Amino acid sequence: MPPARPYQPSLLRLLHVPLAWLSGLIVYSNHDGRWGRLGLQVPGAWIDIHGSLGVLLWPLALLFGLYALSLGRFRLHQGAHATALLALALAVGSGKLMNEDWLRTGQLDHVVYGLHLLAWLLIAAAVLWHVAAVLNRGGMALAGSMFQLHVRGGDGPRHWPSQVRRWFQRPA
Repeated sequence: MPPARPYQPSLLRLLHVPLAWLSGLIVYSNHDGRWGRLGLQVPGAWIDIHGSLGVLLWPLALLFGLYALSLGRFRLHQGAHATALLALALAVGSGKLMNEDWLRTGQLDHVVYGLHLLAWLLIAAAVLWHVAAVLNRGGMALAGSMFQLHVRGGDGPRHWPSQVRRWFQRPA
């Protein structure tokens, strides 16, 4: 009998999609690009999209922070998780302090914008660190399970609230 293929719940896969991080990369490439444009000249109102994602991220970041400092504090012993939490706090905090017109007018020398770029780099480092840990723990099968499009029965969006409740009720 072949070994079971790893399966990651759809909500976990969705939450691992780094939309704010990727939109930030596009914003950087379109409006800053001092250290390279990375071939991502994408037309559109990316500053507004990135800002909207940041607004949506704010309550999620708060909930994530509360969880990480209470029930999930044992996970903070893993460096990638602690780095991601600190970078997320820095990204959300500096993003709230930024003026979206700075990039549109080429004002790239604000300290807050520098902190926001630092947060972006720290998040990238934490993601790479996390992926390396996943590969070390479960190999390509576990890493590949994050990209499966197949969703099992009972794992659709209407089931997500009960999944979250069960996850918070697990013993730490």
